[in-house]
Amino acid sequence: MNPEALFAFSLRMGDNALVLSQRLGEWCGHGPALEEDLALANTALDLLGHARMWLSLAGEAEGRGRDEDQLAFLRDAGEFRNLLLVEQANGDYACTMARQYYFDAWHHPLLERLAQAREPRVAAIAAKAAKEAAYHLHRSREWVVRLGDGTGESHRRMQAAAEELWPYTGEMFAADDADRAFVDPAELQPGWRAEVEATFARATLTLPGGGWMQQGGKRGVHTEKLGHLLAEMQFLQRAYPGAKW
Repeated sequence: MNPEALFAFSLRMGDNALVLSQRLGEWCGHGPALEEDLALANTALDLLGHARMWLSLAGEAEGRGRDEDQLAFLRDAGEFRNLLLVEQANGDYACTMARQYYFDAWHHPLLERLAQAREPRVAAIAAKAAKEAAYHLHRSREWVVRLGDGTGESHRRMQAAAEELWPYTGEMFAADDADRAFVDPAELQPGWRAEVEATFARATLTLPGGGWMQQGGKRGVHTEKLGHLLAEMQFLQRAYPGAKW
């Protein structure tokens, strides 16, 4: 296995999980109900666990002595390779669930495919993470339906969130050689779209169509939102380099 491709791919997977985990963690203590507060925190912790595995593998593949903590806390925004979708602000609960659902509907089948990868370390991480991602998808799907097919106000907010975040979904299926070394994301798009269409039909939502698709996160070109997120997430390590409990 080409170590450069392994590093690039593992870094992307780890950054996606890390940034989305941080976003969900922002809801802690602010959820609309205690049960939801706990559910969001648990999903964030699942994703943080995924991030640790992927970033540890990225550090091994890179061979420069950087571990998961250094990759998480000592890189600037331009060195992150996460999708633009996961760095978008939480907004209201409809926005959070739309972002989560779009991601989960892509993430779970991707992990299932990666569980069959020829690289054993990738396959092992994906097989473990896929079990948790299956629950994430079930939960976010049901919230999209619940809000979309709920009150007039919840429907309006869910429709607005679906449309606002739609332009960030195309990047999930953009591929380069690092992706294709493991799986071609473009092959996942028909299944993802079928999943979303079926869920939106249940939710009485209109599927957004066409439009410009934002890209750049996988190349290190991000929105200003990532910089603000990292300023909070990395503060302690930056202020006290190498500090130990």
